This record gives sequence, structure tokens and C-alpha cells, in this order.
Amino acid sequence: MRGRTAFASALLVLPIAACASPPVGEGAQQPSRSPSSPTTTATTEGGANLEPTEDSKGSTAEKPDTEPGTVPPPWLGTPFLQVTKTGYAAPRPTPKALRHRRFTLPDTVAALPGRGFAARIVTPPPDRAIGRSSWAPRCPVAREQLAWLRLTFWGFDDRRHTGELLVDATVADDVVGVFEALYRARFPMEQVVVVGPYEPGGPTTGDGNGTGAFVCRPVAGGSSYSEHAYGLAVDVNTFQNPYLRDGVVLPELASAYLNRAWTRAGMITPAGPVVRAFAAIGWDWGGDWRTLKDYQHFSLTGR
Repeated sequence: MRGRTAFASALLVLPIAACASPPVGEGAQQPSRSPSSPTTTATTEGGANLEPTEDSKGSTAEKPDTEPGTVPPPWLGTPFLQVTKTGYAAPRPTPKALRHRRFTLPDTVAALPGRGFAARIVTPPPDRAIGRSSWAPRCPVAREQLAWLRLTFWGFDDRRHTGELLVDATVADDVVGVFEALYRARFPMEQVVVVGPYEPGGPTTGDGNGTGAFVCRPVAGGSSYSEHAYGLAVDVNTFQNPYLRDGVVLPELASAYLNRAWTRAGMITPAGPVVRAFAAIGWDWGGDWRTLKDYQHFSLTGR
């Protein structure tokens, strides 16, 4: 029997985020940036900004596309936050450019043919997919038990994109059904990626935002394996849907998105299409948990 605890899996981050580091998978393309790009906005001193700021009290109406957030800032993905003895970097105020985040990064796999929703399932995953993942022989699931999914998703740019996931093969069809429902609902995502190797204790960008599934790592703040390590959990838009527990915010720059009353594109809402799609296959949402909030997280077991 697989040993698990009820303690939350917090970021894939994707590295997946709360489920634990940045949400972008190994080999994912990043916007070009210069080493001299300013990072002062993201590194101003001060504790976690857990309460809505003046900038985060806006209306729920969609802002014009000329507002900051539609284009990735040049410093996106720069590792500038140092991890503390807690194992995470201290939460920081959300940079203005990311308070209304609405951009989609370049796809990491070739586009699937066609115009509408499309998906491909390959079991077991090919070497190239495993090679850019966090899978290793020590993981609690054999590579033969995983499935490689390529599927289309709707971007913040209102265009069709193609991404990839690794999941337990027994849930592959159900997960494809969820993403088809989200595609038809035009729910936007920034990236859908295979999450790369888990590297705890290193510097973090604090700004990762991706959608991913399998990652061989322990739960946030614990030593037992996360449901992600079994391919039985999916994190969606980790920055717009952060993890919060006891002052830990993941990703660390996503504090502005703790204001769930200010609904912005890419956020998961209790009555929205993401919760409905996962509920239809019997998966639970971390946004319903009481002792912590993992707004990005869905899992078969409710853990």
C-alpha cells in the first residue's frame, strides 16, 4: 500500500509552486532577459503581503490589454530569492507587473494538428519525456505506470497551445477529459509542462506559473511523498492560485493572488469551470481545505 499523509502536497512548480518550487518544468522556454534586468521590485524588504494591498483591491472587471501583465517582464525566471531555514524563501510583495498576470509562455512541445481540442496518450512514456521529468528509480511509482499526455489548452493570448503532462496511466483518460472541458470553457493557462527535477534548498524565482502533474518530491513541509509523486495530482496556474499555510506563500511573489475576491484571469473559483471539471472525475480541490489553502491543487485522493 502506498504510504501517504493527509498533509497537503503543495506546489509542483511547478518547479510547480506550492506543491513546492517554481512551476516551470525542466527545459521550459523562458522569455529572454538580461543579467542587468532590474529586480528591485521583487526584492524590496518587508514581510509577506498577506492582506489585500491598494493595488489588489481592484474591481473584478477585466482591465485593458495595455495594463502590465500581458507581456512577461524581462526579469521573469531570474533566481533572486534565497531560501531560509524553513526550506522556502520569505514571501514578498507581488511586483506590479505580475499583479494582473495574463501572458502565455512559448510552448515546450510541438503543436498537435487540428484546430480544436486534441490529445495524445502514450504509455509508457518515451525516454525523452522521462528525461526532462523528475522521475528516478527511487520514486514511488514505476515509469511503466505513468502516461505521457500531450494536449491542447487555451492561452491568455486567446490562442490554441500544446502542452504535456505525466500522470498515472490509470487516470490519463480522466485528466484528458478535464483539459478538454477547460479548453471548451476557454479557461486560460500560461504553460502546461512536464515538471523537471526537484531541487530543494536552492534559490527560487518565486514567480513560477505553470500547470503540471507528476513530480517526484515530498509534500510541502514534510518528508512523505506528495500525491504528485504518484501522478495522481494536478496543479493549475500556480501563480494565480498560490499555496498558503502558516505564513508560507508559494510561489513567494504571489501574495496579491491571496485576495480571492479580486477575480482575475486564470484564477480558480469555487463555482468555476476548473473545480467543476475535476469534481466530475471525483477529484478534490485544495482550495476547500481548512488547515491550509492550496488553490492550485487537485488530487484523486483529496490529499
